[in-house]
Amino acid sequence: GASSDHKQRQREERGNIMSSNTTNQDDRVFHDEGLTRKLGLSTAIAIGIGTTVGSGIFTSIGEIAGASGSALFIALSFLLGGLYQIPASMFYAEIYSAYPVSGGVYKTFELAGWRPLAFISGWLNFVASDPPGLSAMALSIASYLSYFTHHSPLVGKFIAAAFILLFMFIHIRSVEGGGKLLDIITTFKIIPFVILAGVAICFARGDLLAAPAAPGAPVGIAALIAGISATTWSYDGTSQVVVCAGEIKNPRKNMPIALILTVVIITVFYTVFATAMAGLLPVAELAAAEAPVSAAVSQIPGFGSLAGTLSAALAVVVVTGTLATSVFSQPRVQYQMARDGLWFPKFGEIHPKYKTPAFSIVVQCALAIFFIFVSNISEILGYFTLTISLRSIIGYLVVFKYHKRDDYHPTYHMPCWRVLSIALAIMAFIMFLGTLSWAPKASWAFIAIALVTGYIGYRYFESHYGLKVKSETKQDFGDKE
Repeated sequence: GASSDHKQRQREERGNIMSSNTTNQDDRVFHDEGLTRKLGLSTAIAIGIGTTVGSGIFTSIGEIAGASGSALFIALSFLLGGLYQIPASMFYAEIYSAYPVSGGVYKTFELAGWRPLAFISGWLNFVASDPPGLSAMALSIASYLSYFTHHSPLVGKFIAAAFILLFMFIHIRSVEGGGKLLDIITTFKIIPFVILAGVAICFARGDLLAAPAAPGAPVGIAALIAGISATTWSYDGTSQVVVCAGEIKNPRKNMPIALILTVVIITVFYTVFATAMAGLLPVAELAAAEAPVSAAVSQIPGFGSLAGTLSAALAVVVVTGTLATSVFSQPRVQYQMARDGLWFPKFGEIHPKYKTPAFSIVVQCALAIFFIFVSNISEILGYFTLTISLRSIIGYLVVFKYHKRDDYHPTYHMPCWRVLSIALAIMAFIMFLGTLSWAPKASWAFIAIALVTGYIGYRYFESHYGLKVKSETKQDFGDKE
């Protein structure tokens, strides 16, 4: 009828607009009426690197050494673990070159018209992942600082809260200023790593790198797979820039470049760094050490007495960079949910002077500070991360929905997209089962709670705010022929 013809014309017009690569046209179609595109390619890459390279590398090397059993497999685990992330980056590069909007995985579901799943995804970010993650990072900074200050645990909690407040105020006041800070702090967190890796490589022992697995250590393909699985945490965050896609300049060009280049840079860096550490200390000792990086660095001539100091200082810089990046990016999810009518409207407001999602930033940081002082809740909410892993399985299949739509015009195309998307979903399912195995009954109970309460929350927000969202563009994204 006439209504169907009108919608078809709207899709065709939108498709014609989206086929162009200009920034102005990106803004016309996917402008969220608040945030503007002020972040360049360097900041887009800094968001990915800044989120990913954190304290995990300090502990994961020991875990991977224990899982893989040899120096060769340590290096291969990081190399192959990084290569595993490339298809995921290609997946997001295709989607966000077609739909360059903020919101991350939440928005991936919402644009497909899967609003219940979108809400549950964003709600779990807010309740179980993002604020507890900020509190964990801030507490980690305070813990490493205690190496120098020897402060009490209570003082450490206040120091952690102070770091969150510092970055909260910085990111409230300016998007551009916050972006420049991320560029600077990411550079300063990577430079010491690169220098340390370069020095360590010079003193790495060939006999340690070539040594076979010790008796009783894992061997064969099973050991390599275990090592690769253990790198997952270290690579978490490589696609974080999709949360801020609505603020990236020329996103159809810069989003694919940022996503793929981020993974390549981190993979090369991690592989070299891990190889250097494995060349300084026997694998068995690396696996047994409480602070594996510090233990390895102590083997460098002249570094023995300074190893602990250098490792603690480097950890402070690295985790501070990750915290700064996370405080900047994470509140954009609830901001976008509010703009779509799936969260409290106040979260979707832009500060009249600073042009930032100030309220969303303040609430998330306040909740993170709450978790700092109530650690038991953070431990319980950790179960919800299993549900977040489960959503990845569904998320990788959403591209099949997009490919059937008339308004889907990505400037980057994932090679063999059907095969890679299914492979990503299968790998996510395998990872989910592995994570589930450590506490199956409790995990299933929390998954059920997350899904039920999430659906109840969706029905509330959809009926109170979602139906009031009048944007024709947003409504049509969920339409079917």
